Amino acid sequence: MRFISRSGAMTAAVGAGLSLAVLPIGAASAAEDIRVACNDIPGLVDAINQANTSGARITLASRCTYTLTTADNPDDGLPEITGDVTISGNGSTIRRDPDATESFRIFHVVSGGTLTLKSLTVTGGLSSTSGGGALNEQGTLNLNDTVFKENFAVTGGGVSNNGGQLNLERTTVERNTAASFGGGVLNTGDGTATMKRGSLLKNRAVTSNGGGFENQVGTATLESVSVRGNTAIEGGGIRNVNGSTVNLKSTTLRENIAVRGAGLSNLSTPFGTAIATLVDSLVTRNTAITAGGGIDNQAGQVTLTNTRVINNEPDNCAPEGSVPGCTNPTTTSSTIDPPTTQGIESDDDIKDPE
Repeated sequence: MRFISRSGAMTAAVGAGLSLAVLPIGAASAAEDIRVACNDIPGLVDAINQANTSGARITLASRCTYTLTTADNPDDGLPEITGDVTISGNGSTIRRDPDATESFRIFHVVSGGTLTLKSLTVTGGLSSTSGGGALNEQGTLNLNDTVFKENFAVTGGGVSNNGGQLNLERTTVERNTAASFGGGVLNTGDGTATMKRGSLLKNRAVTSNGGGFENQVGTATLESVSVRGNTAIEGGGIRNVNGSTVNLKSTTLRENIAVRGAGLSNLSTPFGTAIATLVDSLVTRNTAITAGGGIDNQAGQVTLTNTRVINNEPDNCAPEGSVPGCTNPTTTSSTIDPPTTQGIESDDDIKDPE
């Protein structure tokens, strides 16, 4: 069921003969608004197809669950985003049915498309490639007051941004899983990601790197973000690699776990120098199995400005002296047992950006 409202032309009667004339008007004063009833999946699919063409705004029922039982196309639960689409969730959820027999992510933004999600939870997406909740390929994905949780993919368990623009505002990326790298968010292909006033919480990269956030051939800026409780082989909280740049401001990396680089792994390769800048931030209570409890800086450049790296295990920064302004305690308080398995080697995903 859809309720569609449009702006219409106004007419006026003029002249003694009661003839009608249309008054001059400009473009419609408001964009079309499509309201989709609770769990009306055909209506939601139809609304997205319309919005791809018209730029209509889509409004979901308040606090409803929309359950996708089958895929719209081989990889995606909903139609590909090719136009300018805005979905206001009103606190609702879009999920893949846990009993669905097909694997599919929820959203897919293709080149030139723009998707804006507001006040919406996206959960249960399952992709055999990248972006369990959403994949943005050279488009624009805006997430406002949105939650991505419990999605799964080979890479980019929650969200994958490949060569596009990803903007997260007051958004939580929680308990997503990648079989390889980028448990919460993957930013790659010269993509740009900006995250403000949100959290990366308890995401996991099972056999590889970047538990909360993997920045691989990209530029990422995180401001007033909590990066907490994420796990990976390298970069439990964040990994920055392959000539990428990450800027952290007023951001906390806390209680993340990795074999090395539990809070932040900053790794340069033959393809470029990894650059990390931390301003007014805190890196604390992260735990590495081998080294770099707070920060592991492998031939990269790390700059700390009014930033504390404290109380990490077994050290704050590694190698010793590689991060100016970061010091290690003279003794360690505990011994960390090695993991039973470490999966693939930590550099398996390092590749030529060309």
